[in-house]
Amino acid sequence: MADRQTSAAISPLLATLPARRRITLRWLSAAAVIAALGAVPLICALIGQPFYVTLVSRMMIFALAALGLNLILGYGGLISFGHALYIGIGAYAVGILSYHGITNGYVHLGVALGAGLGLAVLIGSVCLRVSGVGFIMITLAFAQMFYFLAISLKQYGGDDGYALESRSNFGWLDLGDNTTLYYVIYALLVLVLILFYRLVNARFGMVLRGSKSNDRRMRALGFPTLPFKLIAYVISALVCVIAGVLLANLTRFVSPSYMEWTVSGDILLMIVLGGVGTLLGPIFGAVVWLSLEAVLTSLNVGLPWGLDEFIHNHWMGVLGLFIITVTLVLKQGLYGFLVQRDQARDPVAQ
Repeated sequence: MADRQTSAAISPLLATLPARRRITLRWLSAAAVIAALGAVPLICALIGQPFYVTLVSRMMIFALAALGLNLILGYGGLISFGHALYIGIGAYAVGILSYHGITNGYVHLGVALGAGLGLAVLIGSVCLRVSGVGFIMITLAFAQMFYFLAISLKQYGGDDGYALESRSNFGWLDLGDNTTLYYVIYALLVLVLILFYRLVNARFGMVLRGSKSNDRRMRALGFPTLPFKLIAYVISALVCVIAGVLLANLTRFVSPSYMEWTVSGDILLMIVLGGVGTLLGPIFGAVVWLSLEAVLTSLNVGLPWGLDEFIHNHWMGVLGLFIITVTLVLKQGLYGFLVQRDQARDPVAQ
């Protein structure tokens, strides 16, 4: 009798256990991508193709920037066309300090984050007073202001940019080695991913999501949404600053083109391609976007009617058609489609 009562009491709990721990397609896909990124240097060493270490490093840097922007875009509903500004701030902090003989990486990172923090608070305080198209245009205006400021800095290369003699010096951490730099980028990407997972599922993230759905109602409930949005904007900007520091070290080059509005547009498209408002969508989008860019710009498979040359010369048009197709067919993006599919099949699974 006691055994029956115990079984009856435990069975409802056991029934919910598989649903909560069920391994879904999106989690398998996410784990596969993260594991594959971690194994890239080992695979490149085996096949003797070190070039791909640099290529995938670039993908992860833009994935990091896309993660930062997705915090305010996907969870806060704030469309920014100015986040390339913060990538440029990070890159120029490295470039300008290196030009003056300061190669200490900790100083580079500290100055970049300090400058990014000050600018993000100032710009965010102005931009967040408006919403919609007004927010888009003000962020774009600030980014273009600093873009033209960078062009005017003739001492640091102006429009031509400036080549760095060496990468940032972090002492025991040798960024001069491409594999070491790769794993630094990888570790930061995973760290930001974990922190954002905790952030968006905490009270802060819930308020941010609520302000995206109905800002007026959230304020009526007693939540001051403006400070939450400003904090999210600053965090988002600082992640892009770190991406800029990493990009300057990867390429050993700084250029005003890092701040151009088209870079912000590319990051936005990466997020849309992967899935707006999903945690891993920006990573999927950045990897797919830059992989297609690399393939299309170097396509040479012997296609008939001169299609190889046509695609090579007009790769942006081909990539644009791909984005349009994905947007029409998979409205939630590549990873967003997997999230939506799993939630439709099992709403309890997380």
